[in-house]
Amino acid sequence: MPAERLEMHIARDILRLTSAGLSQRQIARALRISTGTIANYQQAARRAGLTWPVPSELDDTALGRLLWPENPSPASAHGKPTPDWSEIHQQLKRKGITRQLLWEEYCQEYPETHYRYTQFCERYNQWLKRQKLSLRQTHLAGEKLFVDYCGPTIPIANTVNLSEHPAQIFVAVLGASNYTYAEATLSQSLPDWIGSHVRAFEFFGGVPHLVVPDNLKSAVTKACRYEPALNATYAEMLEHYATTALPSRPYKPRDKAKVEVAVQIVERWILARLRKMTFFSLTELNRAISQLLDDLNRRPFKKLPGSRRSQFEALDVPALKPLPPAAYQYAEWKNVTVNIDYHIEIDGHYYSVPYTLARQKLQARITARTIELLHKGQRVAAHPRCQTNGQHTTDPQHLPQSHRAHLEWTPGRFLSWAIEIGPHTRDLVRHLLESHLHPEQGYRSCLGLLNLERRYGRERLEKACHRALEIKSPTRRSVLSILEQGIDRLPLIEEAPEVQLWHENLRGSDYYQ
Repeated sequence: MPAERLEMHIARDILRLTSAGLSQRQIARALRISTGTIANYQQAARRAGLTWPVPSELDDTALGRLLWPENPSPASAHGKPTPDWSEIHQQLKRKGITRQLLWEEYCQEYPETHYRYTQFCERYNQWLKRQKLSLRQTHLAGEKLFVDYCGPTIPIANTVNLSEHPAQIFVAVLGASNYTYAEATLSQSLPDWIGSHVRAFEFFGGVPHLVVPDNLKSAVTKACRYEPALNATYAEMLEHYATTALPSRPYKPRDKAKVEVAVQIVERWILARLRKMTFFSLTELNRAISQLLDDLNRRPFKKLPGSRRSQFEALDVPALKPLPPAAYQYAEWKNVTVNIDYHIEIDGHYYSVPYTLARQKLQARITARTIELLHKGQRVAAHPRCQTNGQHTTDPQHLPQSHRAHLEWTPGRFLSWAIEIGPHTRDLVRHLLESHLHPEQGYRSCLGLLNLERRYGRERLEKACHRALEIKSPTRRSVLSILEQGIDRLPLIEEAPEVQLWHENLRGSDYYQ
């Protein structure tokens, strides 16, 4: 029967009230429908020879066929062409398309016989009420992308330890066309959640104006009906694609009814068909899902014209925003506190920041290759990421001037300076550098000698180093003590020559032969 026909119980009521002698105006007031509709049904009943009471063997379907044997609608029986309501419904999904505009186009097509605007809207609403409830929520083209995970999982077999890992199924569906994307991931963790979005945008070839996720932790750090707090990485990814998220309200499944239906369809048309197959890798599983997904999107609708694919090309493709030049690079955010040595720790490695930020709280943006540090939204440092635990990555520009001067010294520079003073100073500096496991550990002592040169002069320092070497105490402290006491000004005690003693009372070696 035509979609716009009123329910058959109304036809029965019209026949009952007509047999009771009520006028069309009285019937219209009782049933709250127009007198023109009542006249159409009374005329159809007279053609069919129906009176009240209606024979009990006539159900609604049989009664409808008897009233309208050639499937004309009450409107067409009145001589007015009926619009294609399913096409009207699809047109209303486009931005800027209104019922007023579609009615005017309908009037231009049928200038002499057409519905008035109020009748046009009334009959469209009647058609809409008989469709699935999900169709009552109108989504504009390219406006919303609904995302969620399926409840069931698909096991991936591990041939090494003979175990299975449950793969999660991510689903994304566009509101206007119902065009669907699905893929398998190892988990619902933040990296997989972000990666699925990136691949979904690439699959659609564009970006929607809004993304409607559920309140899972990878998307929302604090669920709230009015002001949900987005995960920092998720928010950055959406900003990269010039879109934003509108999380569904907690415990309000109608907010994401579109993806709830899409999840059911994916479970029935994809997961159910894969239930008897065994997969040994995520790539193998996604290849199978992709093949079935293409079939799903090309399957014709039952009540609407075309398919998900054709509606996607007609509605969403022109309305989606373009993809950015480069795909989003996954990054995690972490709140860190700068230590007193103006370094922060990430995964056991230490990275420097300007020394003026010591003890300050920063945000770290962590990617696979870089570490970025931000203070109040401004980037203050960036380093290549290093996986070596316990080591430091330090930018010399981040150090105070005094610390920076210390790092500019090298063993070769210390020795060059010592040679300019004298050979004894050179030998003492070499001893300071070589007496430690790492030469850097002797830098402080060498710098201490440098300060002694400034206070006492090169000549006295050379003599003090000579005396320290002579007394077998080659340390900075010994040199300082020698200089403070002025011992370097005293002449060195020459070692006395060996004296041979002989007189007649001494027996030589020959005496015992």
